[in-house]
This record gives sequence, C-alpha cells and structure tokens, in this order.
Amino acid sequence: MDTSVKIGDILEGEVIDINYEGGGVVKKDNFTIFLDKGLIGDIVKYRVVKVKKTYGIGKLLDIIKPSDHRIPSICNTSEECGGCPFQFFKYTNQLKWKEEKVKKDIEKIGRLDANIVKHIIGMEEPYRYRNNVQIPVGFKDGEIAIGFYESGSYNIANMSNCVIQTEISNEIIKTIKNFMKEYNLKPYDRKNKTGNIRHIGIRTNENNKAMVIIVTGSRNLPYSKELIRILTENFKDIISIYQNINSGNGPVVYGKKFKKLYGEDKIVDCIGDLKFSISPNSFFQVNRVQTKILYDKVKEYMDLKSEDIIFDLYCGIGTISLYMARQAKKVYGVEIVEEAIKDARENAHLNNIENVEFICGSSEKILPELKEKGIKVDKIVVDPPRKGCEKQVLDTIIEMNPERIVYVSCNPSTLARDLKHLSESVYKVKEIQLLDMFPGSIHTECVVRIERA
Repeated sequence: MDTSVKIGDILEGEVIDINYEGGGVVKKDNFTIFLDKGLIGDIVKYRVVKVKKTYGIGKLLDIIKPSDHRIPSICNTSEECGGCPFQFFKYTNQLKWKEEKVKKDIEKIGRLDANIVKHIIGMEEPYRYRNNVQIPVGFKDGEIAIGFYESGSYNIANMSNCVIQTEISNEIIKTIKNFMKEYNLKPYDRKNKTGNIRHIGIRTNENNKAMVIIVTGSRNLPYSKELIRILTENFKDIISIYQNINSGNGPVVYGKKFKKLYGEDKIVDCIGDLKFSISPNSFFQVNRVQTKILYDKVKEYMDLKSEDIIFDLYCGIGTISLYMARQAKKVYGVEIVEEAIKDARENAHLNNIENVEFICGSSEKILPELKEKGIKVDKIVVDPPRKGCEKQVLDTIIEMNPERIVYVSCNPSTLARDLKHLSESVYKVKEIQLLDMFPGSIHTECVVRIERA
C-alpha cells in the first residue's frame, strides 16, 4: 500500500480500536497505525516511529480530547506501566471490548457464528484479585526500581501500590526494596552478569498467607539470613521463602533451580471446598474468585455422569481433574511437567479423591498409549497454554471420538484456530462462555462446549 505517512511525522487522529497489546489504533488516509497507548474515542497526537508496507507504529504524545470511556486510574503508575493498559478504561467498556474481540476471532479465524459467544462474566470488584506475580527488579534513573515493564520496553515502571495484586504483596515488595538499599544489594545486570536480584515472585492464598521467591542471576544471595529475618519479623503471614537461580538471558522468569530458604515447601489454596498444594513454579489460576465460576462452567458443559471416563489434558496440578472427579467414574490427568504431576497426586490425596490417575508426559504421546490400552474416553477437557493445542493432540482427540469436549483457553486467537480444526471433523462448537479473569488487562478466558455431531 502506498502511503504518505513517514517516520517522524507528528499527526493527530481518533483512536478507533485497541490492538492486541492494549494500545490504540488510528487511521491516516486509510493507513493503519498502531499506538503504544490510547482508548477508543480518544483524540490524540502521536509520532510515527516505524512504517511497514501495510501498517505503521506510533508513539502517543498527547491526548487532545479524552474518550468518554476514559476514567481516572486508581493506580499511581498506570501512565507508565504496561501490565494493565485498561486501568483508564471504564470496566463495562473493558468487558464490551473483550467480548467483541473474541467474537471477531471466532468469526475471522474460526469461521464460526459469533452468536455462540455468550456475554462475558465480569467481576463485582475488579481489583486485588491477582494471587501470583513475578515482578522485575532493575535500575531507573540510577535508583533501584521494582515494578512491571513499561509498555513496549524493558524499562521498569517503579511501583508502589499495584491495584491488581494483594496488599501484602505490595508491602513485601517495599520491604525488599528497602532491604536492597540498606545492604547495598544491586539488581542483576544481564549484560555484565553483575548484581544479584532480577525478579521477585509472590504467591498468596485465600487467607493472605504468602510464599516469596527471590530470583537471582547467580547462586549468590548475600545477606540471605538478614533478608529472612526482616521479612518474617515484618510479615507473620509469610509461610515460605525461596531463592530461584536464573542466569539465562531469555524472557523466562524462573530458572530450574529452586532453593528453599525458610518455612514450608508449598502453599495451600482453595477453590470451592477443594484444597490445592502449590509448588513455587506450578501453574494455578491467578484469579481465585473467577476460577470457581470458570470450573463450575466446565462441569456444566461436561454434563458429568457417574459412569463417565474423563481425560483432562494439560492438567497442571490437577485442579480441573479433581473438581470433576466426584461426579465421574474415573479421571485421567495428563501433564508434561513432572513437578506439577507430583503436586496433582498430592492434591488428590489431600482431598481424599481416589478415582483419578495422573500421568506425566505430553498429551500427543500419552493419548495414543491410553487408546492402545483399551481405555475408552467419554469426555475430554483441554486447558492448554497460550499457544493452544498441538495439531497432533487435536487429531488424536478426534480419532478417540469422545462424545463431548470442553476447551478452556486464555488466548482467543489460538482457540479459534483449534475450534476451526475440530469443527471440520465430526464435532460442532455449541457455546462459548467468556470470563474476565484479568481485569485491567487485554486478556480474557473462554470456556467452550463442543459436542459430537
């Protein structure tokens, strides 16, 4: 596309949409430009920083006239922080945008009727919901900074009171920052391999008990005994402290090595009347309130019967498996992460549930093995990572011919791709329920009911 837009141009326009990273979308002579910020309805001034054949990239300079959907943020780092780009967006409008985004993906990528998408279930109180965070540590203006990255960069937005995480998490972070200053501990520098602390991880449970994880760039954590003393004296609800060692240069937060410095091995949290023992690096949904709604919807869509044999793929620490087990004959949970499978087996024991079997391995490998053993599956639930299901997994599911599939997804785009593949076989996508698991962010969660035609 020929365009008159050039790098360095300073332009004005109205934000007409939001891109998949939470920034605004504007048009200049029918040429699309993606901004780093902006809400639908904002009249903005921006600088063009990159021009491609079919689109451009722009940096917001000023909001000339704010959108009617814009509200004051209660977070004091919202202007810089890229963690929650919707903090300025009226909550009802957040929900509307998320719903429309899923419908577009379902129609354009999945080639399905968007009418199967049900209205999103939001939260009554869309703050303080996050029970697990990993927060970068670095320098900003020569001072120690702890906070999420600024939008589109690795610069840290120095945080004092994050409104999506628990209050105890914020206070722990402040205490660690003060400790680093007092003992002259430096953030880790990936380039020079100097310094110590690179991330802080905090898990909290429904009783506000906390697990703290200090991620270091090397095995050395100076003054660790003093850190333990300061944290445990200030916070009686800290039940464990770990050091994680990560000397890599990639985006992965946690390295493979966890070293317990203090307290209990795991933290226990609840969903409904079930207890779950969680290791430092195990996956557990970050929004406890919405997770119960999510899992109740999974059970509803599964239409569980006492004679059902269920497969739970990408089962993690067994949360969905155990949530279904009491209404089924047998549940097989499959997960490639060995530590998660150990947690899942412990969680079955913790809840006195005996009709579950957890198997460590990839779904594409384990599914055919179960089939060869003559195990006939009635219903399958999948909850894959953001990249979605491997094609081989979907093909094996189709071959195993369960009467019903429930698909849980945090990525509407890969979900729509996988639903298209399933719907081209003997399966029909019947209904998609959306849940706002991540208020303030661009993300949403989907639960899908799929039935054999």
